[in-house]
Amino acid sequence: MDIDVQSFAVANLRRRPEAVEIGGFVAGFDPATTSPYINYATPLPGARPTGRDVTALIEAFRDRGLKPRLEFAPDAAPAVDPALRQAGFTTEAVHEYLVCTRGTLTSLPDGGRSAAAFSVETPCTDEDYAAIDAALSEAFVGEFASSPEGAARLRRTQENGGAVRFVRAPDGSCAGAATCSAPAVGTSELAGVGTRPAFRGHGIAASVTAALTETLLARGARSVWLEYSGEGSRRVYERVGYRPEGTRLYVTLEG
Repeated sequence: MDIDVQSFAVANLRRRPEAVEIGGFVAGFDPATTSPYINYATPLPGARPTGRDVTALIEAFRDRGLKPRLEFAPDAAPAVDPALRQAGFTTEAVHEYLVCTRGTLTSLPDGGRSAAAFSVETPCTDEDYAAIDAALSEAFVGEFASSPEGAARLRRTQENGGAVRFVRAPDGSCAGAATCSAPAVGTSELAGVGTRPAFRGHGIAASVTAALTETLLARGARSVWLEYSGEGSRRVYERVGYRPEGTRLYVTLEG
């Protein structure tokens, strides 16, 4: 599965508004934002970069005023981590990833969808996308500010083969949401699962995760994968049918 996840990461970065291929790496940039979670690089599976390749990659980031940053499954390209360490990259995080297939996908138990108090919807209007972007910004405690560009990225995900799902709050805004990238090499990444604090504990995260997973598997993906942020969220995903498969490494170059 490491090769599939890493191949997906390569394909997904090639979808960025600006994609640059340098010595066994693909860097994906979006001029509309400086967010390091959108502007980053990943190696091709099996890449064996030279010091010159790594230097060229660093320069591609610095030419754009961005911090050099990579996300990848280290077991899919074992020679990459040592080459990056030699250039001064350090670990930002190590995340385990979970995978769901049609064979492991489970139905949520009664009450798992917030005792039917909420239903999962597909956004249709600009107001929906703006509300989702604002809700995710609140859910992730200001890791990113909501913006028209963020809402536009959500719309592009929905319109370009991926999926966005949300639960509407009683006042018409968004209570919680998540996104799933368009499939590549038979798999798709589910990300940005977030619930506003006032609506947590009602099964919203499980509901949107299940809905997105069902949608992408129905479209022909063999699997859907995601990363989790803590044991609480892991339990939510395991209820839906996600199982541990490997790790992804996040590295950055400071200074």
